[in-house]
Amino acid sequence: MTVYFIEGTRSRGFLRGFDFSLLAAVLLITAFGLVVLSSAVKSLNPAGYLLKQLSGIGVGLTLALLLSFVDYRYIKNIGFIFYWCTIALLVIVLFIGYGSEQWGARSWIDLGFISFQPSEFAKIGFTLVMADYLAEMAEKGITLERLGLTAFYALLPMGLILLQPDAGTLMVYAFMLAFLIFVAGIRYKYILYGGLAFMCLSPFLWLFVLGDHQKQRILSFIFPGSDPSNSTYQVDWAKMAVGSGKLTGQGLYNGILTQNNTVPIKESDFIFSVIGEEMGFIGALLLLALVFFLLLKCIRIARHASDAYGTFVATAIAAMFGFHYIENIGMNIGVLPVTGIPMPFVSYGGTAMISNFMAIGLLLSISMRQSRQLKSG
Repeated sequence: MTVYFIEGTRSRGFLRGFDFSLLAAVLLITAFGLVVLSSAVKSLNPAGYLLKQLSGIGVGLTLALLLSFVDYRYIKNIGFIFYWCTIALLVIVLFIGYGSEQWGARSWIDLGFISFQPSEFAKIGFTLVMADYLAEMAEKGITLERLGLTAFYALLPMGLILLQPDAGTLMVYAFMLAFLIFVAGIRYKYILYGGLAFMCLSPFLWLFVLGDHQKQRILSFIFPGSDPSNSTYQVDWAKMAVGSGKLTGQGLYNGILTQNNTVPIKESDFIFSVIGEEMGFIGALLLLALVFFLLLKCIRIARHASDAYGTFVATAIAAMFGFHYIENIGMNIGVLPVTGIPMPFVSYGGTAMISNFMAIGLLLSISMRQSRQLKSG
């Protein structure tokens, strides 16, 4: 009989195997975000915003540490349970969900004492299930049955999010799936079939799924200045704020456009404009350095994971974080369309904060057990 044990947790102790550099990077980004958020909401309700953000950080960090204690291969066993729970929430939100009709999807559930966004937690369930099936295909080979089940479990949450409709979050899932397929090395013909299917569905999505404001965002990005109602004012002001910061910024709490509430949704979607205006190029570069380090850690953990399942979990998380940062910064400087994607650990939002810390907990669990698994018997 084969016996597996984790050297880092039994013979050398839990703390000696803990990835402190990963956690430190995340906490630095989070602290950076708290400082920026305090400036972004200075003219609004700073105490309320910061209290909710700190609550999300507290819950999220606690869950991250708890998950790091648990072997991620045990978490694999409950991955499907968590997945189906989030699917149920995605169905419920279609009936009782709320959101801004002007700006986006009805994607929140309000329980009175707390409100949350199911699609954020569904990213974790999506990650666990996709990693499970892709690892199985990597180890046992690709069959039509496995490929079909993988497609089903991938498209089910994506379809429910599309019905909200939340095109921005849908793009996150699509990017995660595409990145996983690339890493899995699935034959290009299957990728081609998927691309052709999406092209065939595109007219249907444009005519019957996307809202008018979403269509206008796409058209305004492709044809700048073509919208007579000036729906690009969000990006215009964000770019002006970022550019006005120059090298060192105007100083924390001193941004003219930020403090006058000229930039919309500055606490979440356009928080990078606050960084650019008040902290300048140097502040933005500091944040990007921390983000770059975080993404490198994700990739390193994926490369050195003890098994294929750990590799795919870390890969999905790397893709999720990477897309969020690239899209959020890109839409703030006008090189990518506005999608309402927040910046992980920086933007205001309790649900996203908790979900992101849960992802970090999974990374910590994988990292602690990489290259330490010994086999005896």
